[in-house]
Amino acid sequence: MAVPRKKSRKTAPTGKLRVVKNSTDDREPQFESLQQIALAAWRKLQPTVWDHLVGGADSEMTLRRNRAGLDALALRQRVLVDVRNIDLKTSLLGQSMAFPVFPAPVGGFLSKVHAEGGPAVARAAVSRGTQAFIATAAKPSLEAAQAAVKQPLIFQLYVRGDRDWVEGVLDRVKAAGYGALCVTIDRNYYGRRERDLVSGLPVREEFGDQSFQAGLNWKDLVWMKKRVGLPLVAKGIATAEDAVLAVEHGADVVYVSNHGGRQLDHAQGSIEVLQEVVEAVDGRAEIVMDGGILRGTDVVKALCLGARAVGVGKLLGWALTANGEAGVARMLELMEIEVRTALGLMGVTSIKQLGPQWLREVPVLGTPSAVSAYPLLADAVQRQSR
Repeated sequence: MAVPRKKSRKTAPTGKLRVVKNSTDDREPQFESLQQIALAAWRKLQPTVWDHLVGGADSEMTLRRNRAGLDALALRQRVLVDVRNIDLKTSLLGQSMAFPVFPAPVGGFLSKVHAEGGPAVARAAVSRGTQAFIATAAKPSLEAAQAAVKQPLIFQLYVRGDRDWVEGVLDRVKAAGYGALCVTIDRNYYGRRERDLVSGLPVREEFGDQSFQAGLNWKDLVWMKKRVGLPLVAKGIATAEDAVLAVEHGADVVYVSNHGGRQLDHAQGSIEVLQEVVEAVDGRAEIVMDGGILRGTDVVKALCLGARAVGVGKLLGWALTANGEAGVARMLELMEIEVRTALGLMGVTSIKQLGPQWLREVPVLGTPSAVSAYPLLADAVQRQSR
């Protein structure tokens, strides 16, 4: 759910996305919480751009269900456990990760708020010991993002042309040194994101012919994996049935996602389908997820239900807006702190101990939205809208 802004603030319905800076103070911001990062982004971005980042498709029901599904789970707490040392380490496709959070493939938005979107995100992720997905639309190029770090990254593909076009991209991905290919398979039609349609924001630039994405099938994934010679990540899985098909067609990682609620409206939240996907995969592939993740406790809940690692999308966009590469690095650091704190208070000394037994279903309090996990942001907006 998008957040209203001051009526006196002007918006630009058309033209390029741009950042609005509210201060001439160039000192490095000191973020002590994720809420501060979100607040900084909200103050910088034009309302239309903010809505683009936090909005969803049509009625935004899927977006709200992402948050509601997380809020409907409570964590159990055990006490008098020595939690001075907590192990957060995991791995993805054999590559170690210091903690189970990664920047999800956000795409073209990154370059709209930072001149070096892809490389900045890559460097920030590697500096914090985790992994990064680099999207097709990331600027300045897929090569620049991979060249910015020594660690192999994961490239996320949107199909924007025929097989010759795909071959050209896959050859570039392999030559650049990426470690895996992630194919997004839940965007065969571009979701009707009405906030963008009404504002006239030009967010569909460089999308190419949509029919190529719409025509994808499982055999195409098999061909892509063979052509690039890298592990395959199937992104956009939302049912047990498709999870089984993904594994049968060579997916090494099943990526549970509903595109942040920006594709099919009135779908289930990602966290709601995670457990059925885990059961269907039955250990034959690794599983990651995204969808409404804004807190360390959200990450813990996903790990309890079987995710190996968890992606952040909107929060990544906010962090890059707030302070570029340093903002993303600090956001990841704060997420790690929140995950560690949650486990310590639960009496858990390793993420390997997590499972469904640590969760209980509870009533959802309040009205879930894209920002309801951050009460300071909600309070600030409410004060300014009076």
